[in-house]
Amino acid sequence: MYGKIIGAIIGFTLLRIPGAIIGAIVGHMFDVGYAKDFSQKGGFARFFSSSSNIQSQAVFFHALFSALGHISKADGKVTPEEIAIASNLMDSMRLQGDMRKEAQQAFRDGKAKDFPLDAMLKDFKLYSHNRRDVMQIFLEILISAACADGRITPSELKILETVAASLGFSRNDLHFLISSHEAEQRFRQGGSHSRQQGQSRQQQYQQYSDQHSLADAYKILGASQSDDDKTIKRAYKKQMSQHHPDKLSAKGLPEQALEMAKTKTQDIQAAYEIIKKKRGF
Repeated sequence: MYGKIIGAIIGFTLLRIPGAIIGAIVGHMFDVGYAKDFSQKGGFARFFSSSSNIQSQAVFFHALFSALGHISKADGKVTPEEIAIASNLMDSMRLQGDMRKEAQQAFRDGKAKDFPLDAMLKDFKLYSHNRRDVMQIFLEILISAACADGRITPSELKILETVAASLGFSRNDLHFLISSHEAEQRFRQGGSHSRQQGQSRQQQYQQYSDQHSLADAYKILGASQSDDDKTIKRAYKKQMSQHHPDKLSAKGLPEQALEMAKTKTQDIQAAYEIIKKKRGF
């Protein structure tokens, strides 16, 4: 689509109406060729039934696992633990059979020394239609995978900063997402430590919060304890809106990635309920 538009504009500039027609034809040929080329490289396209989302969803998966491979290689060597992290991510997304093989190949592509990270991210941003919430989920999944071994190394952080900048996120945005993810992990671990038979997940979160500080709950919402109630409610609504599975699905986020968004909304809801109870509103 973009090839036809750009071709028509350039053609019109040079030769007016006849040029616009020729440019649109050439651009169409580019669009078709690019789509075929990506299908050959990524291979995910054949797994999606909705023709309108085929390319964007295929790009999402190829970009995600190739970026993860690149991050894993950041320190010079991919460890068995990092391979296990990628495998666990594939499990959580229920990638099986040929689809899993494609994800594994994308991961191997990303490990290559000459992997074109910048070009890949430009393609991903283009096919995501600049949808910030979809790109944020992409970035959050990468952060989650990078943190899975307990820490983000300086080399991994450098690549995450490159990814964030390419997608239009500032360094502060990235560090907020990292801080929020770390807070969520502490929430979940605190809940599991206090688990008792018959307790709901919310009760587990509540016990953890009662025994510790509210700092993690505020970090998850991107708010501060000094904020007034109105600001807290606005922060909660913003976070829920950004991670609402139905909205993300409508914007082209693959079904296999929606589980990450659902988990995030549970954490946001739990954090908000704890703050509400403490503040009494």
